[in-house]
Amino acid sequence: MIHGLLWFPLLAVFIGLAYAGWNEYQTLETYRRWADPFQRAKYDIYSVLGQQGDTLIFGKASRKEIQEIETFSLKAVKSIQLQVNGQTVDMAAPPEKGKQIVLGFNLGDRAIEVPFTNVKLAAKWGEVLTKDWQDLNS
Repeated sequence: MIHGLLWFPLLAVFIGLAYAGWNEYQTLETYRRWADPFQRAKYDIYSVLGQQGDTLIFGKASRKEIQEIETFSLKAVKSIQLQVNGQTVDMAAPPEKGKQIVLGFNLGDRAIEVPFTNVKLAAKWGEVLTKDWQDLNS
């Protein structure tokens, strides 16, 4: 009987991990369906981002749908900045790590911040979107 009581918490942990894995799988499937029509798309735990032409759409992925969706055009952007831990950094030479990583878009009347989990991924997106933005404005 004591052996059964010792294994019971392990069973509870296993069930919890299985549920967490299923939950993450459902979120990834929601993202995959959402990202299909985009030329370029990214997923991480903080946000999803998709680009179709000069239109950027971002939001937060959940099991059932993409939530808190915002859409804006690269034509309306005044500047693009990469911020790591609240400091603006050079996209060509980003730091290795950071706790708070944000790709910021200044639209003049408002600012949009897209959170990232990886500095290098954010810098790559920033470089590509800056190039697209410059091409639109030239």
